Amino acid sequence: MEAPAGVAQGSSMQTRGEQMLELRRRRMANSPPFLRGGFRPFFLGGAAWALLALVAWLLSLSGATELPTAMDPLAWHRHEMLFGFVGAVIAGFLLTAIPNWTGRLPIAGPPLAAFAGLWVAARLAVFFSGEVGIVAAAVLDVGFLLVLAAIAAQEVLAAKNRNVPVVGIVLLLALASALDHAGMAGAMGDTGAGVRLAIGMIIVLISLIGGRIVPSFTRNWLAKQGVKEGMPTQPGRFDLACVAVTFGASLAWVLFPGHAVTGSLLLAAGVLQLVRLARWKGHRTFADRLVLMLHVAFLWVPVGLLMLGASILDPSIPQSAAVHALTAGAMAGMILAVMTRATLGHTGRELKADGATQGIYALITLGAVTRVAAPFMAERYTELMRGSALLWIAAFGLFLLSYGPMLLGPRAGEAR
Repeated sequence: MEAPAGVAQGSSMQTRGEQMLELRRRRMANSPPFLRGGFRPFFLGGAAWALLALVAWLLSLSGATELPTAMDPLAWHRHEMLFGFVGAVIAGFLLTAIPNWTGRLPIAGPPLAAFAGLWVAARLAVFFSGEVGIVAAAVLDVGFLLVLAAIAAQEVLAAKNRNVPVVGIVLLLALASALDHAGMAGAMGDTGAGVRLAIGMIIVLISLIGGRIVPSFTRNWLAKQGVKEGMPTQPGRFDLACVAVTFGASLAWVLFPGHAVTGSLLLAAGVLQLVRLARWKGHRTFADRLVLMLHVAFLWVPVGLLMLGASILDPSIPQSAAVHALTAGAMAGMILAVMTRATLGHTGRELKADGATQGIYALITLGAVTRVAAPFMAERYTELMRGSALLWIAAFGLFLLSYGPMLLGPRAGEAR
């Protein structure tokens, strides 16, 4: 007797799903450690590119070399920090977090190697765009983010997970990259729209994901210390309102960058994010630097939003300082806070900030403070800007030295 068509179809779908899971298990088992998790190639590659791209830009500024890119050196620097460096880390984070969100096995082995190879190809194409052409560079660059969005969508939708908005943010980042390429090619009048959209969406992503992990890790650590009262709460309506206002203010900055309403929205978002951060009890985490750094990095979000809003309402406040509070402060700080903690946890090591890790945090924080201060001190601007760049290079160099072996090697206690 034949099974009903619906039952047969459901059984077939279940079989295909089981086959896919089995295929991923085999890939995990047969892959070298470096390709057993998205955080490994993308954290390592992102950190290396953060260092190398900044060195190349500094050499270009000093006149020691001429970059082979078709872009203006400053435009290339901005683009690669946002879409090259930050884009890689977002990919590494999502490819590692999505399996935790969905319960599905991570992408590993040859598919992961191919995807990492696409990121490398995009970086090389943009760097050598003076030779390969701006169209080829844009296709590879935007294509990387579109593939990331497709991978994330497939996993999230298959599991009917709540993180569909994250896919939307990645798609908006792809749009931002396309707009930036179009602006640099002279195809649109507002050449800064792509950069503003990228900064805004990355800050929204930090607000969304950071709004989960910062209070969660803080609550877990406080519980281990025996604290039972005054704990950070789970994200609620207030947190959703903070993210929504930040998203709206970011879009207003993209569309109406000089309007007073935009400045007011950014100020409102900054105040809300500051109140939100205060609710997470960061002042009680000084003994655990891994948790404390998450709070320090997130603090740059309201600081940057407040400075950006103020710079629109009062042109005497340098907007570049606000932008670097969001980029050199919030983005770089949160990236290093997450990369260090995730690397330790996913390679089976103790969640403890050793001397090198604390040095990384100190260097990147001091670098951010120096870069934000530079526009306010015109007579020392060049020295402060270069000093900030050197602190950045030192922070990511120390990360590569300390965490590179963990990213390349097996889990602690596991045979090679």
